Amino acid sequence: MPLPSYADPLERVWYYAYLVICTLIFIFLISPILVIIPLSFNAEPYFTFTEKMLSFDPQGYSLRWYDSLLTVGMQAPDIPRGSTWYADMWANAAWVKAAKNSVIIGFWATILATGLGTLAALGLANPLMPYRRLVMAILISPMIVPIIIIATGMFFFYSNPCGLVGLDCGRLTSTYTGLVMAHAMLGIPFVIITVTATLTGFDQSLIRAAQSLGANPRTTFFKVIMPLILPGVISGALFAFVTSFDEVVAVLFLAGPDQQTIPRQMWNGIREAISPAILAVATILVVISIALLSTVELLRRRSDRLRGVTGR
Repeated sequence: MPLPSYADPLERVWYYAYLVICTLIFIFLISPILVIIPLSFNAEPYFTFTEKMLSFDPQGYSLRWYDSLLTVGMQAPDIPRGSTWYADMWANAAWVKAAKNSVIIGFWATILATGLGTLAALGLANPLMPYRRLVMAILISPMIVPIIIIATGMFFFYSNPCGLVGLDCGRLTSTYTGLVMAHAMLGIPFVIITVTATLTGFDQSLIRAAQSLGANPRTTFFKVIMPLILPGVISGALFAFVTSFDEVVAVLFLAGPDQQTIPRQMWNGIREAISPAILAVATILVVISIALLSTVELLRRRSDRLRGVTGR
């Protein structure tokens, strides 16, 4: 908000001090993220800025670490890049396998979390629902309880009653179903919160009007309710997908050798052989996160317009 012309000297001092404080906080929060982007183009296998990079020498920059994301784990990475090379990359490259697992698990976890979270939010938005505050607190508890506790509980629950996780000769065995369910449980609170926030400004008279015109509950939901809450549902789905894509603790407890995801591959890379390829992956994830956050903001503005809310 701009400074009004009638502001006194003290208000002007506080206004500019406030801008400086906000700028410093922004720099403090964003600097650790931004510093990895130029480091991912380092031509040397270091995690620091070299003299050539600081002097902007083109020889100090390279795409070698991005290229290594496609070649690590390949059987024949040095052959000419044709159909055989790409088939080998798709089938054997370690980072590509991790990306495929992350997308597959994240997609199905998002579908499950969005469906269950939306249904829960619709029930919690009804003022006649008994104990809805208690139920709301229980449903969003995965956001509050430390993930290490949740992962431990999921390991024992999925291993004994469900049989989705187990130990074979000391080796962890797992199924994609267990990982999808675990990631969906972590994503449901985000869907509930975003959809519930959208339903807060929902005009309940629209439902009564549809019912008075003869619409059944299914028609009312898909023709009246869903179009208006769709931005909130999509926003919740995006948050659930990001939560699944970023999760590493639950994967460490539940995933077997065949369910390596990108966060776990990065964790293994830090522990076993530190490589700037991790910075290249981090840069790609930052770009994806920015794109998803931009989408969420656009959906939020669209939701405000649909509800008649004005503002920034």
